[in-house]
Parts: sequence; structure tokens; C-alpha cells
Amino acid sequence: MFRVSILYPKTDGATFDHDYYRTSHMPMVASKLGDNCTEWSADQVLDGPFEAIGYLWVDDVETFGATMAEHGAAIMGDIPNYTSITPQLVVGKINR
Repeated sequence: MFRVSILYPKTDGATFDHDYYRTSHMPMVASKLGDNCTEWSADQVLDGPFEAIGYLWVDDVETFGATMAEHGAAIMGDIPNYTSITPQLVVGKINR
């Protein structure tokens, strides 16, 4: 299993609509990922260098990449609807 962390660094003058991110953007991303996405969450960070962090748990990282190749334009095109911050992606393998 893999976790994709979507990091939104705090930036002077940046905007972020946490409600839209949680209720519209992340559910849309999860739906595009389909059965490969086993869970997701959207955190409003209270302290530290980030405004928000999104998490996607996926079974297969190659399938995630293929989905992003297919639907990435729609997913990335939705970003201006909730933030002016450019996200950073970190993909990690979960070792339990």
C-alpha cells in the first residue's frame, strides 16, 4: 500500500478554501482514482509550515500514475477553485 501526501506550504498572501477542498476536490480526486483509492483525508494544519495536507491511500502506485496521466488535467485544473498555493506531492510506501 502507498500513501500520497499532498502538501500545501504556507505562503504569504495565499488563499485556501478548506471547505471546498474537503467537500469537493478530494472526493473528486478519490472518484477518479476509483477502487485503487482505499481511503483519503484532508487536514487543515493548525501549526507548522503547511496550510493543509491531503492524503490518498492507494493500493498500486503504477495505477495511481496512470490515473494521474489520464485525469491529471482535470484534477490540477480544479486547484484554483480552492487555493493559490502550488501543491507538492510525496509518494511513500507504507511499511507496517
